[in-house]
Amino acid sequence: MKSKLSVSLALHLSLALVCAADWPQWRGPNRDGQVSGATWMDKLDTNHLQQIWRVELGPSYSGPIVVGDRVFTTETRDKKIEVVTALDRRTGAKLWSAQWDGALSVPFFAKSNGDWIRATPACDGESLFIAGIRDLLVCLDVETGKERWRFDFVKKLEAPLPDFGFVCSPLVDGDAVYVQAGASFVKLNKRTGELIWRTLKDQGGMWGSVFSSPILTTLAGQHQLIVLTREKFAGVAPADGKVLWEKPVEAFRGMNILTPLVDGETLFTSTYGGKTLGFKITSAEGKFTATETWRHKAQGYMSTPVMIDGIAYTHLKSQRIMAIEIKTGRELWTSEKSFGKYWSMIANGDRILALDQRGQLFLLRANREKLEILDQRKLTSSETWAHLAANRDELFVRELNALTAWRWRNAEPAAPTAKESRHP
Repeated sequence: MKSKLSVSLALHLSLALVCAADWPQWRGPNRDGQVSGATWMDKLDTNHLQQIWRVELGPSYSGPIVVGDRVFTTETRDKKIEVVTALDRRTGAKLWSAQWDGALSVPFFAKSNGDWIRATPACDGESLFIAGIRDLLVCLDVETGKERWRFDFVKKLEAPLPDFGFVCSPLVDGDAVYVQAGASFVKLNKRTGELIWRTLKDQGGMWGSVFSSPILTTLAGQHQLIVLTREKFAGVAPADGKVLWEKPVEAFRGMNILTPLVDGETLFTSTYGGKTLGFKITSAEGKFTATETWRHKAQGYMSTPVMIDGIAYTHLKSQRIMAIEIKTGRELWTSEKSFGKYWSMIANGDRILALDQRGQLFLLRANREKLEILDQRKLTSSETWAHLAANRDELFVRELNALTAWRWRNAEPAAPTAKESRHP
């Protein structure tokens, strides 16, 4: 008979394999938009990239996530109900769905971007964590869709309902789930939903609808959560929620939207109504300091860049594309051509896939000298504001009213981890 230790170790290793092969959260396994596996081809035509299946759904801006043999996606139905659905990864067949009441009317100047669910879920192989638009975090069983717990930030923390809804995508690490919600940044026990700590409190309402999603990294020798609020950058200790350092970040109406990038000890962000900025984090005698090391006049908007060899390839408010060195802030080039209002970007080696909100997919080669577009293709006729998900030879696209699965034709099909291997 196996010992409890050996069983626990087998489960740990199994889940590690699942995470290595899948797209379990916002911007992928490491929240950096990087895709492992064989390098993508140079073409996007039907001889190279082929649609495998399509499922019609209600509207959503949440990116799909992929774990094992399942794809998870969200939708808003009839402007009053939020639904999460588990689909078979190979066929798109529905496995289960769960729903709850959830609707919110966003301010008039944001109406063009809809009143439906926004944040991308997260999954640890056992539980699925979904952010409902009314500041609600729901935990479901991956296999059955049965609800394990929910945390209503408005009720439990007496926080104002966020005007733009719950936008931050959950971050799962160890036994915890982290998220910007309830006019603050919080840590919850991922198994019970118990609140462990709460920090970086703000006034809520119009200024409490935080747009950026946190990341975990090590800076100045300290493992820390990097959080971009509506008004500032901050480093937070995972264990107790202590704010290690903070620095103001200017943006029009607090529109700090991007997920931060990290290159060595340098943090990168770019804001709407502000600037593109680099900060270096240092420590001395236990005290951390954030120093602005450079700034560039370019303004970001909603699109989080990808980083390749220390270069951020970023989509700007001007709808142009810029390549900039993260450590120095040196602009390498800015495209003469403008594109759509939004680019969802992922990278594989020196290749970048970028999907704009018009359903146009671009394939780029990372190039320090110029914008190099290898190919482009119209994938959808409807809007595509959700972030791409990818794994080896697969690509998942959440257009406004459907989810489609695609495959690079010359690649070996990815073998989803079987149910038995996820639950030994």
